[in-house]
Amino acid sequence: MFVVPVLFAFAIPFVAAQSNDTAVQIEAIEAHFTQADLVPELLATFNPSAALTINFDGVGDVSPGQALTQDQVAPTPTITIMPANSSVSLSGNFTIAMVDADIVGANESNITRHWLVNGVTVTNGQVSNSSATAITSYAGPAPASGSGPHRYVVILLQQPSSFSPPSDFSQPNIGVSQFDFNGYVKNSQLGPVVAANYFTVEVGTSTVSVSATSSVQSSTLASVSVTKTSSSVAATGTGKAGNAASQAAKSGLTSIILGVAAMAVVLM
Repeated sequence: MFVVPVLFAFAIPFVAAQSNDTAVQIEAIEAHFTQADLVPELLATFNPSAALTINFDGVGDVSPGQALTQDQVAPTPTITIMPANSSVSLSGNFTIAMVDADIVGANESNITRHWLVNGVTVTNGQVSNSSATAITSYAGPAPASGSGPHRYVVILLQQPSSFSPPSDFSQPNIGVSQFDFNGYVKNSQLGPVVAANYFTVEVGTSTVSVSATSSVQSSTLASVSVTKTSSSVAATGTGKAGNAASQAAKSGLTSIILGVAAMAVVLM
């Protein structure tokens, strides 16, 4: 008679831990965007309601700001979205974009567009563009040699029914070029940023002066007090180490539940 309550006692904390992990990831990426001057250089404000994970074949999940090579980021990445909580809806259409925000301290009035797809959907946490319109298909980063570490930002925005792209960005197959990202968001009546993440790519040895930025300290995140065991992974991204830790935790919990279930069967 007491088997079900015991099992739920283990299951409920695990669900809560998943929610807390996402909360820490979201708070961490907010801190990263501020520390890397993407806020307010690129985005005036940044209050994501979900965590965005960038995954490249051969690399795995990318940590915020992770330095990668041109070859590593050449293929189109897989994008997954994890909402902060059950009240965040990922239904409907979204726009996904990737822009080159140049080096820290660069003028962000005009940035380079490397990816712009309207009408993407989120299915089981994964962004799908199977029925979307690729205004600019994914084009891997190619910063000029010696120009420093460029910040490549992947952004998912809500696409409401009032969405109406400007005529010069309403047809597919437009190549990589400079454009006013914030102007596009405003003029097309896109909704708020749902989630975002970024990585860096540098070619050659930098010949320019790059403004210094401070690192993100996981111990300063408010959510760490809620879930200390996951803060160190979440605050530095969701890389392979994070995945391994997460899988290990799940495996350990599964073993506990199976053990409890087995004891219950024996006792019966």
